[in-house]
Amino acid sequence: MNAVMEATAPPVVHSEPRRAWAAVFALARFEARDLLRYIPVALTLLVYVGYTLWTLLFERDGMDAYPALQDADRATQNSPLLLGIALLVCVNRAALRSRRRGTDRHFDVLVMEPWRRTVAHALSVVPFGLLTALLVLGEFTWQALRPGAVGHGSVAELAVGPLFVLLCGALGLVFARLIPTAFAAPVLVIGLFTASLFVSAGTGGAEWSRWLSPVVGENSTETLPSDLIGRPAAWHALYLTGLVLLAATAAVLAGGGRNWPVKAGVAGALALTLTGAVAQSGGVSAEVTAARQRASLTPEKDQTCVQEGDSRYCAFPEWTGRAGTWDGVVDRVQSLASGSAAEQRLLVRQRIEARYGLTGDSTLQPSTTPHQVTVGTRWGGNRVPEFAVAVASVLVAGDEAKGSELCDGRMVTVMWLALGGAPDPMSDFRDVRLDDSVTGSAIVLAPANPLSMSERQTDVVRELLTRPRAEVTAAVKEHWGELTKPGVTTADVARVLGAEVPKAGDECAE
Repeated sequence: MNAVMEATAPPVVHSEPRRAWAAVFALARFEARDLLRYIPVALTLLVYVGYTLWTLLFERDGMDAYPALQDADRATQNSPLLLGIALLVCVNRAALRSRRRGTDRHFDVLVMEPWRRTVAHALSVVPFGLLTALLVLGEFTWQALRPGAVGHGSVAELAVGPLFVLLCGALGLVFARLIPTAFAAPVLVIGLFTASLFVSAGTGGAEWSRWLSPVVGENSTETLPSDLIGRPAAWHALYLTGLVLLAATAAVLAGGGRNWPVKAGVAGALALTLTGAVAQSGGVSAEVTAARQRASLTPEKDQTCVQEGDSRYCAFPEWTGRAGTWDGVVDRVQSLASGSAAEQRLLVRQRIEARYGLTGDSTLQPSTTPHQVTVGTRWGGNRVPEFAVAVASVLVAGDEAKGSELCDGRMVTVMWLALGGAPDPMSDFRDVRLDDSVTGSAIVLAPANPLSMSERQTDVVRELLTRPRAEVTAAVKEHWGELTKPGVTTADVARVLGAEVPKAGDECAE
């Protein structure tokens, strides 16, 4: 009888672990959908998506039309900040829902252990991290596909935004388990912000403390070549990954998960965090420091030169494809000149100040090399007329150093050459001046040292730009020798070109 029963007894199937984890994933899907019902999450997500689409579809003018991908990857890191903070608060509140409503005791009769419910809350943040990753990838891809894009991006830099979102959700959860009160999350946000300020101030902005922040912003008025960026992006991504895992596994541990995989996870996440934190604090390597100095002082050692028309263009490898665009500006300026300047072969060299990294904003000294023109690493917008001013000053004065010191009537000639052939001369005239004005004295921007215009020179240039282009061009070509003679007064230039003659002198600053 026993033998028969043993033969016909159904096999025992141990499917409880599988069903338990299926329940965890089902609860995670529910919690993820529930997070969308929180106004802070829904609102910040809508703002994030809307802002990203707006910048991609409508901001195409100026320097935005010529992105450098080594800057575009870092530009994706700030947009997810509000979404991350909203998730921190709302995940914390969702994890405390049962405590607020007094239903904790009912969970004791369920099969799912408390620590598994904590895992489900942690997994509920993953869809928001994936959505952030898709937005970041879409934003970067859009920039990379633009015709004017140059450079190379970093996957580690792109990972910062999604990792920040995951970290905020995990922090909200771990504080819900350690400090089960609704006031913990807002206090945590304020506390983390205050702590970051005190740490930065107390350490004097040291490299190790600066990189403890999840998002480390570094911006400069110029773009550095990709190999000179020098940011420990990969180590920082590892550090953030470790923080995410550490916060999530610590929340599970605090939620009752005492088994060895959870404890091993906490230990492994802590090891990852410490490894990333130590590795990212080393600062810029000696190789990158030497490369930055070489690019700043002797750029010709790292540059490639191409011939476009009659002029030669030398640039760092990532920018050599832009030589044709630069040549278009040079041709436009030279077409308004006469004499030897109209046929002068120029050397356009890309110059940067990279010794101070991404946080340095130093003005380049004008070149003393005859017929050499400086061009920067950024292009579009105001950078186009600024480059045209540099070309014009070299054609008139012979080199950039002499051009930056012009204080007589030749300044009128320089400004006409730079702006007279532009599609919208008055707009470029306003853009190239430091105060965005078209009246009075002003500083005129250029890739190297700026130039100065007096009020009277401004009046003459403004009048010339409003007259028919062919008429002024003919007068400039006819009287070229007189207009470019050292010491020529603004009054003489105005008289020769048929403009109203100013009564005052040629002082450059008033």
